[in-house]
Amino acid sequence: MLLTLLGAGYMLAAGVIALYSASFFILLTVYFFNRKRAPVAPDVPDGDLLSVTLQLPIYNEQHVVDRLIDAVGALDYARDKLRVQVLDDSTDETTDLLRAKVDEWRARGLDIELIRRPERIGYKAGALAYGLSRCETACVGTFDADFVPAPDFLRRVMPHFNGSPNVALVQTRWAHLNVDYNLLTRAQSLSMDQHFAIEQVARSRGDLPMSMNGTGGVWRRETIEQAGGWTADTLTEDLDLSYRAFMLGWRFRYLVDVSVPGEIPPQLTAYKVQQARWAKGSTQCLLKHAGKLLRADLSPLQKAMGMSHLGQYAIQPFVLLLFVLTPPVLAAGLLSKLPLAPLGIASLAPTMILAMGQIALYPDWIGRLLYFPALLLFNTGMMLSNSRAVFEAVTHRGGNAFKRTPKFRVVQRGDRLASTRYVIRPDWTTVGEIVLGLYAVVGLAIAFVDAPGMILYMAVYVASFALLAAGSLWQTRQIGD
Repeated sequence: MLLTLLGAGYMLAAGVIALYSASFFILLTVYFFNRKRAPVAPDVPDGDLLSVTLQLPIYNEQHVVDRLIDAVGALDYARDKLRVQVLDDSTDETTDLLRAKVDEWRARGLDIELIRRPERIGYKAGALAYGLSRCETACVGTFDADFVPAPDFLRRVMPHFNGSPNVALVQTRWAHLNVDYNLLTRAQSLSMDQHFAIEQVARSRGDLPMSMNGTGGVWRRETIEQAGGWTADTLTEDLDLSYRAFMLGWRFRYLVDVSVPGEIPPQLTAYKVQQARWAKGSTQCLLKHAGKLLRADLSPLQKAMGMSHLGQYAIQPFVLLLFVLTPPVLAAGLLSKLPLAPLGIASLAPTMILAMGQIALYPDWIGRLLYFPALLLFNTGMMLSNSRAVFEAVTHRGGNAFKRTPKFRVVQRGDRLASTRYVIRPDWTTVGEIVLGLYAVVGLAIAFVDAPGMILYMAVYVASFALLAAGSLWQTRQIGD
């Protein structure tokens, strides 16, 4: 009986992971059939371009805010159709820096305003909603503090709204300011690139549910209002609003050839916080929208791909379960008796789409793919932190505080992470990663004795948890020195 339950649990976890992984084959197929169907914007005279407010939500970002405002001030767009809202909730010297920058650009003719709310209610979503209530432009765009738009950003984005009244959102690709900073930033760039070079292209051009990426996108204001506005009941307000709008019939346009560079988190603990926030927020959106999505007037493919999109982090507890069950499955000699071969094929899809992301963007893609093992180790080790976040979303525990990802303005190798209070210290999950690493060592020993074919598999877990725990502790100590 116990062995039956053990095998069933293992197959359940493997099956859920394989089903999600197989969805990437669909995305790859959609991508190949639509990759040459790039959206074309009409040639729109300056006088016909829509007005736009750019909202800059800021919370304690003293290292990067001047760079952002300078970039926004340099945008090549008619000044009578551009407004900038600096939505500042800061509690430190960032506010003084912003006041000086806002005054400087206002004196240079930019319609820019520093807005401070009475209370920081709703975090980023609350700030965006507050700003929206104070503007009257036809469109509203968002830039996070660490992003640096090029001067022609609006000229390349805004004509798409003139081309179709059904376009709700124009999202652009994230590029990277600090990809070469360290091993972690190199690894993260692979994951981001596959999302922005392949997945978003497939979803947009294949008329599949997709999401704004929180920054580097411009909304039609009518869409936001018709969909119910910004809400803070999830930690991924962009994903939430996107699905509400999509199910109302609005459609999105994604521009892979328009990139906005931003900073990749260079600190392991900051990366964990970012991933946990996305894991909890996307799972909250899954719980909020799954029923409506399945009942919506959409095709079976749109519903299936929407569910896989919303559930992208909800598989993390199954990843953790599969790992936990592997050593006893090996010890019991069950592995060879389980029908896992077909499931293994599905695991190839995420690797393929990741490689395609590099091929689509860079001539030197081969060298960039050398960092794939690092990405595998970092993301494998995230399973505990992300699983906790999913559990909190499902059980409505842990509160709903928006834990931001700090920015340090590190761009090149040799730049030192700023020693400020923005540094995020390791939490109890680091201890959990150490425990899981020791458990993986036990599994590795069992593999040496009973399942030599699983030695490499278990070694990945050992290395992953060791890298994450040791890396978090070492990097935090280095920052504090």
